[in-house]
Amino acid sequence: MTAGADRPLRRRASLGQTIRNSLTMAFRGLLKIKRTPEQLFDVTLQPIIFTLMFTYIFGGAISGDVQSYLPVIIPGILVQTVIGTSIVTGVQLREDMDKGVFDRFKSLPIARIAPLAGALLADTVRYTIATVLTFAMGYIMGYRPDGGLDHVALAGLLVIACSWSVSWIFAFFGVIARTASSVQGISMLVLFPLTFLSNAFVPVDTMPDWLQWFVNINPISHLVSAVRDLTNTGSAGSDLAIALIGAAAIVAVFAPLTVRAYMKRT
Repeated sequence: MTAGADRPLRRRASLGQTIRNSLTMAFRGLLKIKRTPEQLFDVTLQPIIFTLMFTYIFGGAISGDVQSYLPVIIPGILVQTVIGTSIVTGVQLREDMDKGVFDRFKSLPIARIAPLAGALLADTVRYTIATVLTFAMGYIMGYRPDGGLDHVALAGLLVIACSWSVSWIFAFFGVIARTASSVQGISMLVLFPLTFLSNAFVPVDTMPDWLQWFVNINPISHLVSAVRDLTNTGSAGSDLAIALIGAAAIVAVFAPLTVRAYMKRT
């Protein structure tokens, strides 16, 4: 048997250890939510408030009545709410780094990428809560998707997957920014025009011609259209493929950038 002092030190964690460490860090994120449940205010109150507000303000003007507007607005609110909660990933990441939490992690015999991967995994719980509450609120208001429960579940998984991919962008901002408030400001500056300059709330043909071209190429518009197809008709068209390709492209670009910047900082 080789003595402990004579064993070569491993400079890299194995894949199995990386997965285990990441799951442990994800559990840490869930414990933080349990101890500070006010972190869930955005994913619990926002779907309720936004659904009520947008439906009763725009429903009559756009679709003639509230019931006719629900198949339009529920998918739009779902995408806006869940994508919006992905900003929290970068903000909390920056806060942990500012508090020195990640400095403590560096002294532990764990994979260096585990704290970052764990934070991203834990936030999928937030996306799931927002998705369930949005559909539940729509059902209470009278929304009955013709696509059936199976396609509603697929639409929810699609939004969660796309939100997870977008969270890599905000995680990158969280690593490179200096303060948590700047992360939130930069993220809102990116996300606000993408969500509101889309087909989430109003038909594209009601917009000026110069704006329609942007709305039609906006990835948020394709995601909203894919969710509407799944929930309202039970179909999957080109918008679903575009949404999935876009999500994969975001991960392919921002995951390496985020990991590289994170490694330099830690």
